[in-house]
Amino acid sequence: MTPGCCACTATPASRCHRRAGWAVQVTSPTPAALDFFDQAAVEQQTGSPVKSQYSKPGAPRSQIPDAIVVAPATYNTINKWAQGISDTYALGVLAEITGLDTPVVVLPFVNSALASRAPFRRSVESLRGEGVRILLGAGGFEPHPPRTGGSLTSTYPWHLALDEAERLAGLRQGGMLR
Repeated sequence: MTPGCCACTATPASRCHRRAGWAVQVTSPTPAALDFFDQAAVEQQTGSPVKSQYSKPGAPRSQIPDAIVVAPATYNTINKWAQGISDTYALGVLAEITGLDTPVVVLPFVNSALASRAPFRRSVESLRGEGVRILLGAGGFEPHPPRTGGSLTSTYPWHLALDEAERLAGLRQGGMLR
């Protein structure tokens, strides 16, 4: 299985998880975001370089994955993506992949103040309307009180996104998705 992982710049990115049998490509939203996690450790764990910039013309391209996990998905990433803003490599990948028949699972990492904002709620609904699976609320990621995210790194529910991506990729390969 070849899922992709887009790691956003949020505290749990330092603990990006993978499953046996998966080939993983981690994409950082920007080169500056690489300071938020141990790039060398992630590259060693996944066996692939972390991508944060577009490839030069003629350079080899990444494969289209069986599924993409966007986690931890920030307020900024979700809002920009829903609006079609493609000002970083990761948002460009997400903009294009949303238009393909590739399952995308989003596991947010936002506080309750941001999650309650109307622009965020509209963005979540807009992406869901395009077939993106956003695991937010009961059975997914529950927003935390403001200024408490740093203490949640070890309890971030990566398994929820990985389970859903595996399920959706299996449905897609079996011809039952979309």
